[in-house]
Amino acid sequence: MVRNHDTKSLTKIGGPEGIAQKVSVSLAEGVRSSELHIREKIYGENRYTEKPARSFLTFVWEALQDITLIILMVCAVVSIGVGVATEGFPKGMYDGTGILLSIILVVMVTAISDYKQSLQFRDLDREKKKIIIQVTRDGSRQEVSIHDLVVGDVVHLSIGDQVPADGIFISGYNLEIDESSLSGESEPSHVNKEKPFLLSGTKVQNGSAKMLVTTVGMRTEWGKLMDTLSEGGEDETPLQVKLNGVATIIGKIGLGFAVLTFVVLCIRFVVEKATAGSITEWSSEDALTLLDYFAIAVTIIVVAVPEGLPLAVTLSLAFAMKQLMSDRALVRHLAACETMGSSTCICTDKTGTLTTNHMVVNKVWICENIKERQEENFQLNLSEQVKNILIQAIFQNTGSEVVKDKEGKTQILGSPTERAILEFGLLLGGDVDTQRREHKILKIEPFNSDKKKMSVLTSHSGGKVRAFCKGASEIVLKMCEKVVDSNGESVPLSEEKIASISDVIEGFASEALRTLCLVYTDLDEAPRGDLPNGGYTLVAVVGIKDPVRPGVREAVQTCQAAGITVRMVTGDNISTAKAIAKECGILTAGGVAIEGSDFRNLPPHEMRAILPKIQVLI
Repeated sequence: MVRNHDTKSLTKIGGPEGIAQKVSVSLAEGVRSSELHIREKIYGENRYTEKPARSFLTFVWEALQDITLIILMVCAVVSIGVGVATEGFPKGMYDGTGILLSIILVVMVTAISDYKQSLQFRDLDREKKKIIIQVTRDGSRQEVSIHDLVVGDVVHLSIGDQVPADGIFISGYNLEIDESSLSGESEPSHVNKEKPFLLSGTKVQNGSAKMLVTTVGMRTEWGKLMDTLSEGGEDETPLQVKLNGVATIIGKIGLGFAVLTFVVLCIRFVVEKATAGSITEWSSEDALTLLDYFAIAVTIIVVAVPEGLPLAVTLSLAFAMKQLMSDRALVRHLAACETMGSSTCICTDKTGTLTTNHMVVNKVWICENIKERQEENFQLNLSEQVKNILIQAIFQNTGSEVVKDKEGKTQILGSPTERAILEFGLLLGGDVDTQRREHKILKIEPFNSDKKKMSVLTSHSGGKVRAFCKGASEIVLKMCEKVVDSNGESVPLSEEKIASISDVIEGFASEALRTLCLVYTDLDEAPRGDLPNGGYTLVAVVGIKDPVRPGVREAVQTCQAAGITVRMVTGDNISTAKAIAKECGILTAGGVAIEGSDFRNLPPHEMRAILPKIQVLI
């Protein structure tokens, strides 16, 4: 039904509720933990069949496919054969055996290194596939591994999530799914109650939703696709191509001269016998003479092919791989070290790469005052009205959840930014359950990287409609016409106040704080289309601290000393990005920080002129 997008059959069954009854699960409570083992037995596990690991002998065989080594092996065998025939055993085996030993050394070094790396990458791949998803189980929202998902689970999806299994849409807002990995279509698919089918392996491009899992593992569409795909071969690296080309040319030239030498020596020998009048008389000594000529030809070929070259290259790449491993960089193939050595520029993200991705609200501007975090507390000294509005703006407009774990401790599920803001709301004494009871969510416009804001429409117990919005300060501030004063009243936002608040935002950003504006507006009725883009009242500006990782500045300096340019690419506020880039040592004197939209609008000649100087791109 899911595969064929059969909405008629789904309607006959009774929609998601009917499917839930058939798989014995409540859409509100989710799967009971006591049933997990039984469901895995009946419906299977959410795992894909992995291809068997390649054995050590496979890596040995692959290493033996090198053209240079093949030529050397042929030369070694011929050298041993001719050497034993002309010089006897064991003296005639020395040259050929030496070549064979160097070949064995090269093959073993390459195979052992690649095999060890394949084992490490297999473990790393397993860790990479341990995606954490949010589900409703035993009546509460919790995080589980994607491998622990079972048929009947109620999964919570948000922007950027991978759809973990085949399933059916239960509820949600503005859900758009990128199905290009399955269908090849670049346009996102809109999923709603009329088109409720979700397929494993696709990605949430916009919106949020809850889905009911109907198929897991190899029975999903993604599982069937993975089963039909075979692993493709790998292209040779530029150095391998050059070495093979050199070996081929040397081999041809050596073979040509060897044949020419052998032919010339044979002709001279025959001419000398003819001159002596013994052309018809042939003895064993003549045969040994011709064998000596053949040995000379073989020697030319053996000398021409550089048997030390593959060994030198392999050992140097193996040493580079060991160095990278000591820096916690895994290399799947030795040849990748060659590509790393050619790098001239590194483009890096900010959040989670240069920074720790553990965010906390460090400063707040509210009611014309700036308050800084003191250890685990904020002393805001707000009136009850202002505090209520601030708590509403925090807890109503969020895509995260505050839950209790098995030990009764409070846990926040969601993105680092959302967690930081909800933690701030909890420090103020806010209660998410109370807020959810007093307000009903009518519509959500989830955060995305284009709009850089998130909005939600709620209705109060008195029937009033209120819209909340939060997002990038430079965008959300332009949507405001009023600001909350110390009494909780909305007062007009003058040009002077806007300039003053902009200075506060700039000050926060210069301290490497990510800034967000929290705003709201009261409406007469719920809008049918998008939520309003203006007429809001500013509640607060929060500054979120995301500390730089230890050792980042030293790593950047090492790259720059090696002639590698490090550039930061981020979606943050330009002042925050510049402050972090300076702290990391990325933004230097003469360097340029520019927004992507400004760069795209430049004429081509100006782009080429500024490109070498760009160090921060927003």
